[in-house]
Amino acid sequence: MTPTDLTEIRALIAAHKRWDLVFGVVGLLALMIGVLTFAALFIDMALGGAPRLSWDFFTSFPSRKPDQAGILSAWVGSTLVMVVTACAAVPLGVAAGIYLEEYAPRNWMTDLIEINVTNLAGVPSIIYGLLALGLFVYGLGLGQSILTAGLTLALLILPIVIVATREAIRSIPAVIREGAYALGATKWQVTSDHILPYSLPGILTGVIIGMARAIGETAPVITIGALTFIAFLPPAPVSAEPPFLSFEWIMSPFTVMPIQMFNWTSRPEAAFHQNAAAAGLVLVVMTLSMNALAIFIRYRLRKRIKW
Repeated sequence: MTPTDLTEIRALIAAHKRWDLVFGVVGLLALMIGVLTFAALFIDMALGGAPRLSWDFFTSFPSRKPDQAGILSAWVGSTLVMVVTACAAVPLGVAAGIYLEEYAPRNWMTDLIEINVTNLAGVPSIIYGLLALGLFVYGLGLGQSILTAGLTLALLILPIVIVATREAIRSIPAVIREGAYALGATKWQVTSDHILPYSLPGILTGVIIGMARAIGETAPVITIGALTFIAFLPPAPVSAEPPFLSFEWIMSPFTVMPIQMFNWTSRPEAAFHQNAAAAGLVLVVMTLSMNALAIFIRYRLRKRIKW
């Protein structure tokens, strides 16, 4: 190799390093724009809504007087709707993902299902609201209830959970399956004792993303008839008499945090806008708390797997 060739190689390497530096700077600027924009909006919302946060704000019903209005019915409704959503979407989505990845035959029908599941993850949420209005409200007669809202949001996040489950299963090394089969394990034993435990952290990531999207959705719950003003709570899920559990709350009318915020921001008084900022701050904290819990569970699962 001649000195001229070495010089050309060094020049080529230097040029590539310069482009790497340029790409890194551009990527950092793009990241900072997004982060700073979110931080500015969040700080503005926090400064506007923090003075309104108090115990009465959490324990009071909505009111026509902004200084007496609260979010009691809204945060209780959001919590109950999320419980129904999680109970419906997570088992069904994980089971569907396991079947498609481990049990489904590789043919045109499976390919068609996979394509449709992937496409459904990008469908606008209002479409799910219209589907739920025809299927759950009018078709099955469930009415404008917490159950309807939970099932609607479960349909919304179901494709996300399925795709995340499949990707988590695909990340498991093939040697784990081969080693289990070599020891005489059945397909279900391999799936339940090896594949599912190792893929749980990835599955929980998909559940986090789906639930975080669902708790902030407004269009589907408005479409199915969620109330914008509600001054009562659903029946308590726990009773003092046997069997100590009551499911009457499932069929109760409801409202959620995003709808309460929309109701307040649509009013001209500045005090209601401050209430909306406070409700938005609470909604962000609820979302972060839910994500933190899922991340903690994921961390514990990974730690247990390592041991």
